[in-house]
Amino acid sequence: MKKYDFDKVIDRKGTGSIKYDLVSELFGSDDVLPMWVADMDFEVPDFIVRAVKERAGHPIYGYTMRTSKFFESVSGWLERRHNWSVDPGHIEFSPGVVPALVLSVLAYTSPGDKILVQSPVYFPFFTTIENHKREIINNRLVEKDGEYSIDFERLEEAFRDGVKMMMFCHPHNPVGRVWTKDELDRLAKLAVKYDVLVISDEIHSDLLLFGYKHIPLASLGSEIAARTITCVAPSKTFNLAGLHTSALIIENPELRRKYKTMLDHIHIGGGNIFGFVALEAAYNHGDDWLGQLNDYLEQNYLLFKDSLNAYAPQIKVTSLQATYLVWANFKHLGFDDDALMKFFTAEAKLGCVDGARFGEGGSGYMRFNIAAPKSIIERSIDQLLAAISTYDGQ
Repeated sequence: MKKYDFDKVIDRKGTGSIKYDLVSELFGSDDVLPMWVADMDFEVPDFIVRAVKERAGHPIYGYTMRTSKFFESVSGWLERRHNWSVDPGHIEFSPGVVPALVLSVLAYTSPGDKILVQSPVYFPFFTTIENHKREIINNRLVEKDGEYSIDFERLEEAFRDGVKMMMFCHPHNPVGRVWTKDELDRLAKLAVKYDVLVISDEIHSDLLLFGYKHIPLASLGSEIAARTITCVAPSKTFNLAGLHTSALIIENPELRRKYKTMLDHIHIGGGNIFGFVALEAAYNHGDDWLGQLNDYLEQNYLLFKDSLNAYAPQIKVTSLQATYLVWANFKHLGFDDDALMKFFTAEAKLGCVDGARFGEGGSGYMRFNIAAPKSIIERSIDQLLAAISTYDGQ
């Protein structure tokens, strides 16, 4: 088995990188270490690069369809990684998971319909609903001693009051939860009972840490599968976000027809030649690489958490079960959200995402992207601890 080098530091500046080339614009200074947007600072694995180069060697990049290999690679990956047998004929395309959320809102709901989210949660969930004049219903996650859970009593009440759709973050960004089978069973039963359509964002489902297992919501039975749109992509797993290629699993034929109709109406179903090639290579050959990546992410998380526990125990770092996004509580500093963000950019020189962006329950938190070489994580820890030490010493 080949050993991959995740310690390698790659200069991304000047490549049009949102993460690095927008630092000054977003954080007011070039002297800020970016740990915000959810892409990785690791190079794309060689088997994907080879596949893209091989396709690029053909001198015509005309209109290209997705062949059976595209759908079979998605199906094969889900079978191997998550023990979920998916008919390739139930797989659809989207240029990204967020576009898939938008398409689902437009295809399955009408203005004024109620759509439920569970904050603190990935902020495009909110804008996807608001921008299309649907009503957000928030079932805020319950936090106790740094651990998060679903408030099922409030969830059922909301479903009973007419929620039509739920956007479910699974695993959850930003709190890093992997939902258990018991939790998923309870959710599925409620969705079936009240006929709620669940858009299950499972983009982080490959990034599983410390032995946690992902259970696709739609794998729990035919009734919940008929009410679930599952969104997956290689973009987070293999650092392919710039290729804008993702997949949806829609078992219900009527829901699949409505989705395809909306995709055709907006004319964004053509996709990207190199995105197709990269997805196939990733899902056909990526198992070993992903295992090594997740091992490396575990070590980065432990380095980050243990360093803060040792030298700044007042900072509460949430347990990370999946994703490479660390959620940490800085309420002890006593800052409002604007002041906390200013402290990070001006004092710690770190560009992170402030928790308030994730909605109710996020105030006072920050989200860190730890998908970077160890040396970068060490630098971020040093900068953060120095800023905290200076502030606490005043």
